[in-house]
Amino acid sequence: MAMDVALSPELPQALRLIIALCIVFLIMGGLAFALKKLGLATSSTIKSGDKKRLKIVESTPLDARRRLVILKCDDKEHLVILGANSELIVDRDIPSVDGSGNSVSGA
Repeated sequence: MAMDVALSPELPQALRLIIALCIVFLIMGGLAFALKKLGLATSSTIKSGDKKRLKIVESTPLDARRRLVILKCDDKEHLVILGANSELIVDRDIPSVDGSGNSVSGA
């Protein structure tokens, strides 16, 4: 009933368009909220308890298509170049410089 009043032909077409757009955004937001609450909106589906094994330590763009990334997996860091259609491992088992037992220079 409220939808009939909100989208009645007496309202200007631009106003009806804005109201319809707001309704669509509300429906999309509600769906996104429901998916997040159900746990279906996360990108990682495989979890090993509470401890996460993989993280991105640092990332910097090389050019428009490639990024230089330091990945950390099981307390080992790997330097990787990620492109649109390719990956290249530059160095493996880089010593970690964060708080994982190794000293950080400058202290």
